[in-house]
Amino acid sequence: MTKDKSILINNIYHMLSYAFQALNQETYEDVAVESFDEMYNLLAAILSKGIGLQLKQGLYREYISRQEELSVMRGKINMPGTIKNRLAHKRVLTCDFDELSENNLLNQILKTTVTLLLRNGKVQAKYKDDLKKKMLYFSNVEIIEPTGIKWSSIRFQRNNQTYRMLVSICQLIIEGMLITTDSGDYRLASFVDEQRTCRLYEKFILEYYSRHYPELSVSASQIPWSLDDGIGTMLPVMQSDIHLQRGNTVLIIDAKYYSHTTQSQFDKHTIHSNNLYQIFTYVKNRSYQFGEDKNTVSGMLLYAKTEEEIQPDNVYQMHGSQISVKTLDLNQPFAEIVNQMDRIVESHFSGLTKAY
Repeated sequence: MTKDKSILINNIYHMLSYAFQALNQETYEDVAVESFDEMYNLLAAILSKGIGLQLKQGLYREYISRQEELSVMRGKINMPGTIKNRLAHKRVLTCDFDELSENNLLNQILKTTVTLLLRNGKVQAKYKDDLKKKMLYFSNVEIIEPTGIKWSSIRFQRNNQTYRMLVSICQLIIEGMLITTDSGDYRLASFVDEQRTCRLYEKFILEYYSRHYPELSVSASQIPWSLDDGIGTMLPVMQSDIHLQRGNTVLIIDAKYYSHTTQSQFDKHTIHSNNLYQIFTYVKNRSYQFGEDKNTVSGMLLYAKTEEEIQPDNVYQMHGSQISVKTLDLNQPFAEIVNQMDRIVESHFSGLTKAY
């Protein structure tokens, strides 16, 4: 295990703790202080601890519709099935009834995800043993097809709110780390899926500023187009990653998690053109919203730093607005990451008080 890898995995835990507030509970302290050499082990430890806490509260159960052939009536008699039994000289009733069961989608997602981790050779034995013990309580829960899970259809309510973080971790594993082999089996890939990691990266930055800078209005708000005639048919939505505001001062941050922070052609490195066009458009349309009122709207492309020799660190003055391109090194101690993030807001908003 290299020091850099250990630091990176520890930092990802901190990112997860901001994205999922439940990880800030004291019950996860032992996970937070442990040093992990593999992302699989970190996720296995989080799931094991979270499932253990859920078991203490009791597995979520809901009514499941069932149909069985019984000697005595239960629920409602299914007439077609019962008549068929009579014709076959079976002295049983076909009954439809609802049964309170732990074999529901939320528990099925947990068991399916744990099963995938147990099959992975990089998960250490101690984490597998912990997960296996937890799974003894899931004997009545079925394993489901992981790629068939419709995450957007999952609804949480008062009785199952405690599953929200666990299901989110499961989604991160299944969608971000699961790949299919040629034989149709599943295995866990390395934690390199840019799209999934970028969402975590965005969420972390947003939640960090939301928690520590109460003087700022922090959101991932949409920015309306400034239209002369009000007609915006078929225009794409301008969805910001992080929108920070105090009064008439605004900083719009676009968080980018790429394997390459610049584009190159003929050994010439330049900023990703689409990213730059996008942030400039966001800034100018947001500034126009203030009308005649004096305002300061700035934009920033904040890339996760890579190991490439050339890293962007530029500030541009464009049409009266400041557009900067920076990198955030996730492979350094978390305190240094925090310092850099603090300097970003302090350079754009004077006199801020940080809440700890």
